[in-house]
Amino acid sequence: EDEQIVAEIMGRRFFPHLITHKTWEGFHFAGHEIRITEATDCYGAVVWPSALVLCYFLETNSKQCNLVDKNVIEIGAGTGLVSIVASLLGAFVTATDLPELLGNLQHNLLRNTKKKCKHQPCVKELSWGIDLEKNFPRSSCHFDYIMAADVVYHHPFLDELLLTFDHLCKNDTVILWAMKFRLEKENKFVDRFQTLFDLEMISNFPSLNIALYKAMRKGRMKA
Repeated sequence: EDEQIVAEIMGRRFFPHLITHKTWEGFHFAGHEIRITEATDCYGAVVWPSALVLCYFLETNSKQCNLVDKNVIEIGAGTGLVSIVASLLGAFVTATDLPELLGNLQHNLLRNTKKKCKHQPCVKELSWGIDLEKNFPRSSCHFDYIMAADVVYHHPFLDELLLTFDHLCKNDTVILWAMKFRLEKENKFVDRFQTLFDLEMISNFPSLNIALYKAMRKGRMKA
């Protein structure tokens, strides 16, 4: 079963038949052909398999996880694929990442959502752990969903990442988080994450070494 679903997920990716001066990679999600421009010189500007896993879940569980008119933030949005799919499924999306990635992120969102979505997604800078209250005030920012794909890897900002999850998450916020396990650091981060949040694995793909989690604040997990 794992291999069949993984084949279906990876089958959503396609490549252009002709090589042009501007390279792109294609995906089929939410009834649309999505064209993503990547930058191979930057980790944040590449589509990783965890993003495909999360997009597949959003599309195939659109009734149980109804995003229409929901307020969604994606952290570490990178190329924007998850944000694009969430937008196509009816959400109002804020796609965030580091300042150097926002130009390409904005390009991909506009290219794939303009005149196709109920709510046009927006792009906003978010450096984990920095100026969180200034840029995302707790009193006025309320997100129904926080989405993240492959934000935990070998980097020195895991404390800041956990702080960002904590700041953005209200009692009724649902976190959807796809994660590829590579190093022991990832396992330790999951343990630390669970000190603040109830965590439920909703999908697991051993052949990809990727797990998809749902989380809410401690004691507030809903069926």
